Amino acid sequence: MSLNSKELEESKEINRRAFLKMISGLGLTGLLAGGLSGCVPKQTEEITPPLLAKSKMWPENVVGRIPIDPDNPSIVRYDEKCILCGQCIQACQETQSVYSFYNLPVVDETICINCGQCTLVCPTGAISERDDTRKVLKALADPEKFVVVQTAPATRVALGEEFGMPAGAWVMGQQVAALRRLGFDAVLDTNFTADLTIMEEATELIKRIKGEIDKPLPQFTSCSPGWVKFCEYFYPELLPHMSSCKSPQQMFGALVKTYYAKNKNIPAEKIVSVSIMPCTAKKFEAKRPEMNDSGLYMEKPAIRDVDIVLTTRELARLLKQRNIDFNKLPEESYDSLMGECTGGAIIFGATGGVMEAAVRTAYFFVTGQQPPVNLFNLAPVRGLSGIKEAQVDIPGAGTVKVAICHGMANGRKVLEKVKQGQSPWHFIEFMSCPGGCLGGGGQPRTTALPSDEIRTKRLNSLYQADARWQRRESHENSEVVALYHKFLEHPMSELAEELLHTEYVSRADKLSRTAVATARSWKLKVAK
Repeated sequence: MSLNSKELEESKEINRRAFLKMISGLGLTGLLAGGLSGCVPKQTEEITPPLLAKSKMWPENVVGRIPIDPDNPSIVRYDEKCILCGQCIQACQETQSVYSFYNLPVVDETICINCGQCTLVCPTGAISERDDTRKVLKALADPEKFVVVQTAPATRVALGEEFGMPAGAWVMGQQVAALRRLGFDAVLDTNFTADLTIMEEATELIKRIKGEIDKPLPQFTSCSPGWVKFCEYFYPELLPHMSSCKSPQQMFGALVKTYYAKNKNIPAEKIVSVSIMPCTAKKFEAKRPEMNDSGLYMEKPAIRDVDIVLTTRELARLLKQRNIDFNKLPEESYDSLMGECTGGAIIFGATGGVMEAAVRTAYFFVTGQQPPVNLFNLAPVRGLSGIKEAQVDIPGAGTVKVAICHGMANGRKVLEKVKQGQSPWHFIEFMSCPGGCLGGGGQPRTTALPSDEIRTKRLNSLYQADARWQRRESHENSEVVALYHKFLEHPMSELAEELLHTEYVSRADKLSRTAVATARSWKLKVAK
């Protein structure tokens, strides 16, 4: 069916909702699912890729939307709420440099790094995290299951916002209490394995610098699953630079069903491993096929390291559904064995935090001495600048140059320098979300659009906690020391490599053959 000239003229005057009704009546729902999946604001018309070209019949206030696969493990779209405003496209294109950096058709999946930044900017809630709360409730109701939960550092400076508290409110103790009241059998801390990640990652960095392992410099961090997937899609030739360390979430999952299960005399198959994360990409990460090392260790490969991932928002909904008055909860402490942390782990939630924590421990590993005071407030790596640089003099290792970037549009700039052989750095921290994990796609929607004001308040709360913590270096975590003594032996031991390290895969074959040319055409824009 086609529209005559009069109808075309009238279509320019109809409002957005009327347009949606009209297009449905025309039987063009397939167009909404695919052809209307892209857009770009008018001011960027001169760089609009071909797949964003708009039909003249569309009203001016209809822009488009990003494509989302129905089986995306991280995010979903409720079509009845979508107003085609294009906010999701702007986040995916401008912040993450994913959308429009490939051409259609894709090979067999929609290109998505699962970061969830689109969920934060969607004005109607049409895009949201995939809700896995029912899975958790089912596990908690099963008397045969032992349900363990871990909480990421950034959740403790954001969860309170869902209950009317100021942005950045420190609610670690209340969060622990809330999880116990939900019925979790053990409440443990992802920060424990954040400290462990630093032990492994700092060791790997030192070995690279000294030439003890055949891996190139600079070393890339590997904590952010959105960033890792971005590199697999667009820069697979640089994957040898990626640290082999799993993220803290996945290290925790591998250990809770091996080390923790053995110590508590609990069969691993009875443990349900749940994580509370600020990040929608963590849902994808937990489902990566290789994340079953605890199962392989026990010769039961069907066992997954992490079973269920909830975002900060999902946890808030769960507490409200259960009528738990979060504001009146007392502060409680994590359970032992995998519940201790240092200040270095806490700042993992902020952009630059992983780098600062790693430098503190690397300094100690190389020199055997306490790091100087300036490494406990490494100002050049703090703050919300998109790309940051610093250098640290470490006796015995020389001057170590580092870089930090957050948001993959910034990451792309850094990667291009590495690719062209122009990188002066030894170590680079990448975070897919603006501000780092504290700005993750699963965090509360405190404002209509994510703002640096909110991110700064969360960031300051993490750094204030680090400053007041009794132990601030990851190697000072007594439970991590006990883990090595009783189980892993030492960083990068054979068993540590088996449970805590992984490999990455190129996803370049998921892009169409024109993807490379498209990315190249955008390079000038990104490099500005």
